[in-house]
Amino acid sequence: MGNFNGFNVFDIANPAAPTVVTSVVCPGGQGDVSVHGDLLFMSVEESRARVDCGTNPAVGERFQGVRVFDISNITTPTQVAAVQLCRGSHTHTVVTDPDDPASVYVYVSGTAGVRPAATLAGCNNNPASGENPSRWRIDVIKVPVNAPGEAAVVSGPRLFADPETGAIDGLQNIPPAPTHPSGSNWGPTPITDACHDLTAYPALGLAAGACEGNGILIDISDPANPVRLDEVADPNFAYWHSATLSNDGKKVIFTDEWGGGTAARCRPTDQASWGANAVFDIVDGRMEFRSYYKLPVPQTLTENCVAHNGSLIPVPGRDIMAQAWYQGGVSLVDYTDSAHPKEIGFFDRGPISANGLVLGGMWSAYWYNGEIYGSEISRGLDVFGLKPSAHLTAAEIAAAREVRLPQFNAQQQTPITWAPSLAVARARFDRLARTCTTTLTGRHNGALTVSGVTCLDGATISGPVAVRRGATLLVIDSTISGSVSSSGAAAVHLYHSTVRGALSVAGSTGSVAVVDATVSGAVSLSGNNTPGVEPIVADSTIGGAIACSGNSPAPIDLGAANTVNGPAAGQCATLG
Repeated sequence: MGNFNGFNVFDIANPAAPTVVTSVVCPGGQGDVSVHGDLLFMSVEESRARVDCGTNPAVGERFQGVRVFDISNITTPTQVAAVQLCRGSHTHTVVTDPDDPASVYVYVSGTAGVRPAATLAGCNNNPASGENPSRWRIDVIKVPVNAPGEAAVVSGPRLFADPETGAIDGLQNIPPAPTHPSGSNWGPTPITDACHDLTAYPALGLAAGACEGNGILIDISDPANPVRLDEVADPNFAYWHSATLSNDGKKVIFTDEWGGGTAARCRPTDQASWGANAVFDIVDGRMEFRSYYKLPVPQTLTENCVAHNGSLIPVPGRDIMAQAWYQGGVSLVDYTDSAHPKEIGFFDRGPISANGLVLGGMWSAYWYNGEIYGSEISRGLDVFGLKPSAHLTAAEIAAAREVRLPQFNAQQQTPITWAPSLAVARARFDRLARTCTTTLTGRHNGALTVSGVTCLDGATISGPVAVRRGATLLVIDSTISGSVSSSGAAAVHLYHSTVRGALSVAGSTGSVAVVDATVSGAVSLSGNNTPGVEPIVADSTIGGAIACSGNSPAPIDLGAANTVNGPAAGQCATLG
């Protein structure tokens, strides 16, 4: 955890009782940290910093840029490189190259004033039309993993250039109006001459930049030479602060740090589009605005509160982000429907003081291997667990906790995948159950034809069930006195239920699961094709044969054996 005077290392093997491993004193702010293997990178912005981490700013060689530490012995981090930069480093982003594992790149967002050339040759405060100005660019550092002492700047991409005129200040150069829409003065001022945060998704060759006056989308397929793909502006945004891409790379959330993080900006009089998130869909390399999201509960006048840093919570089939809001606490936002994001969970500690605004609250909230870790300005490290609710079930939480990452950097996204499990299968059921268009309980006489999303919950169906093409059938704690047949369905799930007949599921385009169920007749699964999602038959009793063919992937039982009273054939030969 970085701070303005260095960083702390915590042991979180027991998340409920984290302990401090060591504290490294190395003043200079901003103190943001990232890790790649045995290397730790630290952003340094303030002119008081020294190359040798000394604490007396009146002596020693000045330093502004990115420090590199060897943390192979985590109890004694050792600085092995210090890359000087003209505007220091407010934040930075670790970018890996799938074609070059021997190197790691660091994209640097420097937002401080340009330092004088007397402290670093080549730095200048020239206008955009002048010779090689130190503004209107980012810095790209290349770090040889096995020789980090050779880390050096390899490019300074002009990501804000006008492609037609070549002008390097080609994005927003004046605020969109004389004052903020609230009528107050702009704070900060949304003028694009740097990026505040860059979030990279190397596996997709994509990055998103929150760049003061604009949000930008970037092609990073060549990590040393990123190229802007698209840009957006918003008259409500005071300061494009951070960005988070969805796991599939089809959405991006930008945050607006209106007030710079030190002001009360979640008051009842503040509109939902001020100091909020903006949600965009990414369509053919372009960003299309869909909605705003802001902490839904107004905060007091003594609480600094505005959109700040967050990360994804890996719930299958959903786009969920845990996000810090300073004294507004932590909000869990579901933006699966990008046009209608909604809060599904929260933590709100309340104001530090009822009498005056005191700086504090959650600087960041990052999900890592089962918990949310928050940097709390006035308190230190907070660790949060998730509680089941109607909006986030126990199975969805369990499925998210099963995703284990060897390392996590807030501004470096990696693909999230889910290994097949009972929790993951049930999480998919729970997600679909929120979309029910018809819910049946109690007794239903006669045959049932399923359209839309039909949910049977504690129901008794006295006849066969047929699922139409494109429809979804979700069955739990129910009894069907007849067969179940499906061809071309979107999804079919049976949990803790009885089918007094045969079960046939063919050509499904979504998830298929038969768990803790009893089927008195034969079971047939054929031609179900959902990449990465195996049909599941687990912990069930089948009175007849089970035969499976042409399913991609093949059905599995997740180690929960079935009882099959007939032959098991084809892809299901091992499930009986």
